[in-house]
Amino acid sequence: MATHDPDLRKELDATLQTRKELGPEYESELVESFLEKLDKNVDRRVRRQLAEQQVQVARGDRPPRREVAGRDFWERFGVAALSLVLAVPLSAIAAVNAGLPGLLVCWAGIVGVNAVHSVGLRNLLRPRTNHQDGEWD
Repeated sequence: MATHDPDLRKELDATLQTRKELGPEYESELVESFLEKLDKNVDRRVRRQLAEQQVQVARGDRPPRREVAGRDFWERFGVAALSLVLAVPLSAIAAVNAGLPGLLVCWAGIVGVNAVHSVGLRNLLRPRTNHQDGEWD
């Protein structure tokens, strides 16, 4: 078991050793005790990460461009792939029920969703600037 927390590893080893000594009849209590300690450890880590993120937001820090660009690519790719997968049945339904006009409306909607998503991501990734009166963009 690879863990980054040596205290948690020691706690698991102690729990397993105690189980060997006490036997399987105390197993559920030992597991519950270990899970409570694990839960507290996770809560502590999550609270620390949230506090760090709040400090970064308060300072106006942004994640490195590389991380944002990687997420941006995969998010755009996912939306485009999902659009193409859904385009096949939507096109068939539109063509059968409304003919060529229905097919054109269907594809206009698909293109529109992708365009709005792309523009929306660009606006989110654009760095904020201060106005003269101190308000954010």
